[in-house]
Amino acid sequence: MKYSIWVSLLFLICSFSVNAQSISESLIEQFEKNETVDCIIVMEDQLDLYGKTKGWSKDRKANYVYSRLKSHALESQKQIKSYLDTKEISSHAFIVFNGFQAKLTLIQANEILDKFDVEKIVYNVPTQMLPTKSNLNPSGSRVDAEWGIQKIKADSVWQLGYQGEGVVVAGQDTGYDFDNALILSKYRGYEDSLTIDHNYNWYDVIDTLSPLHMDTITYPFVNPNPCGFLSDIPCDDHGHGSHTMGTMVGNDSLNEIGVAPAASWIGCRNMDRGWGKPSTYTECFEWFLAPTDLEGQNPDPNMSPHVINNSWGCPPSEGCNPDSWSFMETVVNNLTAAGTVVVVSAGNDGSNCSTIRNPASIFENSFTVGATRDNDTKAGFSSIGPVLIDSSGRMKPDVVAPGVSVKSIWLNDGFNTINGTSMAGPHVAGAVALLINAKPSLAGQVDEIKDLLRSTAVQLIDSTECEGNTALESPNFYYGYGRIDILAAVKKALEVSDVENIDVDNFVKIYPNPNNGEFLISTNNDEILGDVYIRDISGQIVQFYPSALNRKSLTISEIPSGIYIYSVQNENSILSGKVIVTRQ
Repeated sequence: MKYSIWVSLLFLICSFSVNAQSISESLIEQFEKNETVDCIIVMEDQLDLYGKTKGWSKDRKANYVYSRLKSHALESQKQIKSYLDTKEISSHAFIVFNGFQAKLTLIQANEILDKFDVEKIVYNVPTQMLPTKSNLNPSGSRVDAEWGIQKIKADSVWQLGYQGEGVVVAGQDTGYDFDNALILSKYRGYEDSLTIDHNYNWYDVIDTLSPLHMDTITYPFVNPNPCGFLSDIPCDDHGHGSHTMGTMVGNDSLNEIGVAPAASWIGCRNMDRGWGKPSTYTECFEWFLAPTDLEGQNPDPNMSPHVINNSWGCPPSEGCNPDSWSFMETVVNNLTAAGTVVVVSAGNDGSNCSTIRNPASIFENSFTVGATRDNDTKAGFSSIGPVLIDSSGRMKPDVVAPGVSVKSIWLNDGFNTINGTSMAGPHVAGAVALLINAKPSLAGQVDEIKDLLRSTAVQLIDSTECEGNTALESPNFYYGYGRIDILAAVKKALEVSDVENIDVDNFVKIYPNPNNGEFLISTNNDEILGDVYIRDISGQIVQFYPSALNRKSLTISEIPSGIYIYSVQNENSILSGKVIVTRQ
């Protein structure tokens, strides 16, 4: 008996040592406790498409990114998928990053590392939504816009005629109480009270209880999650998700709580009563890349949202570290490449230096949001930078927004007033919707949207010093670029030349180029109608031809020598390019 135990221990030790660099430390700890562990398999050949789609339209970006990621994953995952199927291992394949979620034994993990092109295997660690403090209100009573709406001047943008119409906002959270009157009619699947279609508008990835609730034994015969598993109808098992969605789009005649009340919303449940995992967050991100029907089939990138709110975090204290979250940055990068703004709450770990330390708030392409009070000072709980956990020294947050005493909807048609960066993020996601509504050509132009919100923010400073850096100049690690001002962002967007947001394609041709001051613009697509602008390199309009291409071609003459930008613009697209005039 002793001999058998010794051999087993020796085998276990040897198994750990074989692939020690490829199995995360947190996963090794789990294998010491359990025979089978929930794992993330990260393939070596990752495809990160950020920077490959700049200037394209949103639909073109989304379709290209989805197609490239899918074909790449199908090719590189064939052998390992065959292994998982043969071994009858429960698994889920991802394309938004190249990898799998799978429940493995230690022997299987080592076999996978030995046989396939796998970078590492990490623990699919349970994580928690950002904590909040709340004051439950039985009903609403305010008749004007909530203080956060007024502070970022969203109500002033409404007066200009922009309330988010035509824009789709998304959230992944504890779910959404979709039939709450303040958000029901804004649900993208809502046509009327008798016609509601949840396909492509809702997805639930929660199929098991989180062990961290410790209730699988307490309630062996009754599912303690009020939504159950894999719900076909939007449901919120906590209240947190509904609150965030209310801040994005909610309103009625007595409660103006939503930044973009005319926007449409879709949602994905990624947590069991506040507890999720990297795999559940990733599965929701992947669904947002190309939403599917309720069976998870027939993905359509054209149904992807313009912006996603993320009010959750994965702290090191719960096992998250560079080994277990590095692939998540690839996920954020690919959503960005697909034309979707990823808004992430900074975290509620207080004012100590470098407390922005959890994914996805630390990533370069996450638009990270801290929380402020009504007097434009930082909320004490709101985390600050610089980001040191990855040794980048990156300045975060990007911006700040109202996050104290924020009233929004709760379960059972109630209201809740909550503090947290979870409340600040939805203000920014809603602001993105207003910005795109005001200038539709910004749809899919993620970097330009972020730049507009940063450059027009109200600059804020603080005397705090971190790592030899002070926050006495803006931008800084305390407030980022400052508190967002969506009215200023909208006004600046409407002043900026559309040449900066072009979709270069083969539908418009110009010749000769260079030329001597006379040239022809033509289109090879009879359906492209629009106004033609000729601008100099400073953006000033030199010539304008309204609805010019309804006659297929246009001759331009009497243009002085120089470099010009031509653009053909209609309500759906902007096609543009450069032309050179060299007069003798």
